[in-house]
Amino acid sequence: MQNAAAKIFAEDDAAPAPKYVEVALPVPLRQTFTYILPLGLGENVKIGARLIVPFGKRQLTGYAVALHEELDSELEIEESALKEAIELLDAEPLLTEEIIKLTQWTADYYASFWGEVLKASLPAGINQTTEQIYTITTKGRDELIKVQSAKTAKVQILQFLNDSGEISVREISKKFGASTARRGLRELIKENRATAFHRTLTTHIKPKRRKAVRLLPPESHKTNGKPLSEAQARIVDFLLKENGEIVFTDLIERGDASASSIQTLAKRGFVEIFVQEIFRDPLQNIKLPEITDLILTEDQKAVLYEIEAALETEKYKAFLLHGVTGSGKTEIYIRAMKNALAREKTSLMLVPEIALTPVFSRRLRAVFGDEVAILHSNLSTGERFDEWRRLRSGKARIVIGTRSAVFAPIQNVGLIIVDEEHDGSYRQHESPFYNGRDVAIVRANFANAVVVLGSATPALESFHNSNTGKYTYLQLPNRIGNRPLARAELVDMREVFKTEGGKNTIFSPQLVEAIQETHDRGEQSIILLNRRGFSSFVLCRSCGEAIRCNNCDITLTFHKREG
Repeated sequence: MQNAAAKIFAEDDAAPAPKYVEVALPVPLRQTFTYILPLGLGENVKIGARLIVPFGKRQLTGYAVALHEELDSELEIEESALKEAIELLDAEPLLTEEIIKLTQWTADYYASFWGEVLKASLPAGINQTTEQIYTITTKGRDELIKVQSAKTAKVQILQFLNDSGEISVREISKKFGASTARRGLRELIKENRATAFHRTLTTHIKPKRRKAVRLLPPESHKTNGKPLSEAQARIVDFLLKENGEIVFTDLIERGDASASSIQTLAKRGFVEIFVQEIFRDPLQNIKLPEITDLILTEDQKAVLYEIEAALETEKYKAFLLHGVTGSGKTEIYIRAMKNALAREKTSLMLVPEIALTPVFSRRLRAVFGDEVAILHSNLSTGERFDEWRRLRSGKARIVIGTRSAVFAPIQNVGLIIVDEEHDGSYRQHESPFYNGRDVAIVRANFANAVVVLGSATPALESFHNSNTGKYTYLQLPNRIGNRPLARAELVDMREVFKTEGGKNTIFSPQLVEAIQETHDRGEQSIILLNRRGFSSFVLCRSCGEAIRCNNCDITLTFHKREG
């Protein structure tokens, strides 16, 4: 393994083509792997591009994280022990320098796996996969002729290969079982009665394309003295109303046109039929809220002044914005984003739950239009891919999403906002492990950007960091319009039990009375329970046996019923 951290992006236009590539693979190993770049590949591969490489008996999609002209002598790696990279998947790298650096820090800090973090930073379905294909050899066919009956599993597999031609190991395992298929194929390969190779599967997601029609300038028209028909003139008039361009099917449906009339106009040079790329917009049919020009409170003005002053310096600075519920933190976020955009900077906003994304995204889209992109797991694969591409190309400069959006491919980051920064949902509890809030802070540090952590109940570590000067503490102590917070009353159930004569009372008289008053006003009540059931388990006091689910190891909840 080469030292990736020291040589990442150390490019020299005059340098010869690299001979070796260091690849991070999405496997549970905390190391990178060095491969030989065959002729023709070294001139084209770039840091951040994906490659298909051999790994044991498999072929995996890896990520180029460093290029080398020669092997590091200190590592004592023999070139004869290295394998060649098989295929370059990207002419232009998908991963930016910033994301590679950020994912490497994430993997090191959380003792995670760099290749898996890199894979998580890309939209799902973008990585190509391979499958192992088996086929029968001439020796295998000769063997089948000699065999009288297919009694053994190995012979049955050989017959299946003969009947199928080329067949994947997945299909063979489905027919004979995984262990039997694996054992039989291993023996057939050893006896040279079957051969195996890998086939690259197509990606699950691709750009969406549609046929479209556009008007051409008058100099392209071929009239030949023949006027346009009524149908053709109607098509031209409709295109003029649509700013000269429309999707082919929409022209037929809405413009009362026929495909033959459009084709004739194309032959005469009045229109051009072309393939247009369509971006799938998750907010396409969403009703946006009205934009209102809100007047900031004095507290909001003071907070915004501090954030805008930090944006002006173009240096890293972290703020903890401690604002009570309803104090106007969202308006601060929006105005800070406007300031960042005015400085040609991009902005990233993280929210802890997918349920919060539509609320913020509709408001941001109403203010910033198509500059906003959304990234979260509830989007369709195609929508997520298209939103990622808009960010990667710079067509969208503001991104809002859940924790994985911290790896969004925006460049020139100026502002990062982490709303409800105390929320535990920012922690990923499966590989690759990371805390989205803390990764966002590090990303802001790498980019010399401003990061704002907002919460009505800050996390203890964030509050401590603000007290020690690591973060600048900002406060919004009052709600907009000085509206009071909801009144909360705690009832000591021990006192209730005493007054009720020791009865097992569930609801206090105060609660019952409040519910009745609410009901009398024609309003509704919500009762939240901390758990369901009388007991979370039932235990035998003699043997200690607990009643558990038949399908898993979880204890069954006991629901007590009277009568």
